[in-house]
Formats: sequence, C-alpha cells, structure tokens
Amino acid sequence: MTAGILLSGQANGDWVELSAAGSWTAEYAGAIEPQVEAVTRSITARGIAININRIEYLDTYGAWLIERALRNWTKQGREARLVGLREDYRGLFEKVRAGTQTLTPPAPRTNSIIATLVSVGITMSNVGADLLLFAQMLGSLMVAFGRVLLKPTTFRFTSMINQLERVGWRAVPIILLITVLIGAILAQQGIFHFRKFGADIYVIDMVGVLVLREVGVLIVCIMVAGRSGSSYTAELGAMRMREEVDALRTMGFDPIEVLILPRILALVIAVPILTFLGSMAAIYGGGLVSWLYGGIQPEVFLSRLREAVSMHTFEVGMIKAPFMALVIGVVACVEGLQVQGSAESLGEQTTNSVVKSIFLVIVLDGIFAMFFASIGM
Repeated sequence: MTAGILLSGQANGDWVELSAAGSWTAEYAGAIEPQVEAVTRSITARGIAININRIEYLDTYGAWLIERALRNWTKQGREARLVGLREDYRGLFEKVRAGTQTLTPPAPRTNSIIATLVSVGITMSNVGADLLLFAQMLGSLMVAFGRVLLKPTTFRFTSMINQLERVGWRAVPIILLITVLIGAILAQQGIFHFRKFGADIYVIDMVGVLVLREVGVLIVCIMVAGRSGSSYTAELGAMRMREEVDALRTMGFDPIEVLILPRILALVIAVPILTFLGSMAAIYGGGLVSWLYGGIQPEVFLSRLREAVSMHTFEVGMIKAPFMALVIGVVACVEGLQVQGSAESLGEQTTNSVVKSIFLVIVLDGIFAMFFASIGM
C-alpha cells in the first residue's frame, strides 16, 4: 500500500475522531508522514481522538508518528487520546512513549558570586547538621552511661575488653614505629639547623616539650582516627546495611548502650595509654638520633631533658588524650549510623569519619593550647 487515505477525520461537536488504517510502517513513510503533518496543522478542535483499530501493520516508526501527534496536541492545551489500541500493540506504544520523554532543559546560568554564596550556605547548613548529630550522640551516650552506672550488670564488659584489645593492644606496634620516627626526624632537623648557631643542646628542649605537649598526642590521635575510627564507622555502617541496628531496637535493646558505649569507653581508655607509649617512643627516637647524629651523650640528653620538661608538660598532653579519643569515637559512630543501603555510602561515610575526626582533633588541640596558655600551663 503506497497510496490512499491512511488517516481520515470526522468532527463530532468539540471533538474530532481520526481513523488510522492500512500499514503504518517505515516502508510507507512517504505516504503516512505528509498526511499526519497536514492533519496536525489543520485541526482546531478542543479534543482529538485517534482510533487505530483498523491499522493492519504497525512498527516503531508508525507508533512514533502517532505518539508525536498526540504530544503536539497536548502541548497546545488540547485533550488528545488514543482509542482502539489492540493488546498486541500495547507494548510497542509503551516502549515508544518511554523513549520519547522530554529532556529536562539545562539549568540557567547563575551569577558566580551568588553560586558561591549558595555553596557556602549549603556547607554551613551541613556543618550545623553534623554538630546537631554530634550533640545528639553525646546526649545519648550520657544517658546510656547513666543507666549503666545505676545498673552495672547491664554493661557489656566483655565487649569493651574486646574493643580495648583491638584499638589498644593491637595498635601498639604501629604507634611505636611511627612515633619513634617522628621523634628521630624532629631531633635530626633540630640539630641540623641549631648547629649553625652552636645551640645543639637546645634540641633536647625542643623534642621534649614538643613531643610531650603537642606532637605525641596529635600523632597518636591521627593514627587512631585512621585506624580505629574508620573501623568503627565501617562496622556500624555494615550493621546498618544488614538492618542489625533496627533488629536490636525491635528486640528492645538500645544500640547506643550495646554497640557504641563499649567502643567509646575502650577508645577513651586506650588513647591515653597509647599517647604515653608514643611520647616515650618519640623521646627515645629523638635521644637516639641526638646521640648518633648530634654527638649528644645519652646521660647528657636525660639530664637536660629533666631540666627542660616538668610534670605540667607531661600533664598537658595526657589531659588532651581522653577528650580527643571521645571526639574520634563519637564522630566515627555518628558517621557509621548515617550509612544508607549501598557500598558507595559506606565508603563515603568512612572517608568522612576520618577527615572530620582529624580536623576536630586539630581544632581541639588548638582550643586546649589557648586554654593552657591562659592558665599558665
């Protein structure tokens, strides 16, 4: 069929009913498309109905022509519908309709200053949301800790010992290795530069004060954030993905008390111990380099170290440790509970946990530095 009327119309009040017949396939495109274009331009009725009951053969091209006409009329504010659709053609029209969705227009270009302000506003809103989650977790921990104090038999002591072994004992080798190297590097760089002024001996003061007050606790907490904080986030996130946290709530258990409190307490106990070991290891590394590289004898190093540092110097670093441990643990647990149901979300929250923990540890160290300076420590 290469000729003939393939699309005819009949007016019925405000409606026009079009009747399609024959073969609506790509083979007869030259006969079909001009008729569709002519009818589309000429009809001015409020409603249009296309009856395709008399179509003998239909392919994707014919279905696309009919769908395009219906869309054009709809865009013009008219009511357009398809009637007489046979069951064997229904799937074809659904595929064509799904494949001809209107593309979303690109977003209009905005002023760069406005875009920057919007970005800053969104960032600050996210920071506020994070601080709110942090405060909520602290409050929940305090409530859970209060319940444990009132009823100590409910505390999962075995879980805390297991976490203490994981975040404390197993972390000792890597903490000692890193802090020894840090102390050695500090001493080597100090000797190299102080030697120009004949002040090699002051390297001992620098290493002792810097390690005990700042570097020791900072390095240990950064290592703990990357090692144990990320582990906490991944564990809790995997539990969220497997709905184990929701299962605990369903069974009447508080996930804060069961999962988080033992982890936080283990971290608060382990980090001061690791800080002490790391500080001693860093001083040992500094003394070793001072002896081998700077020619400062061990007895001279120890004698000068006793003069350079005091108990206050040691206390400053140790006081910071449990607070930094609390920050690391709370951030890690908060991020773990924010994991959604995908591996991508788990990886993203684990990364956020480490970054936020390290950032807050450094901020907290600065706050402590100002506080101790104000009270003369």
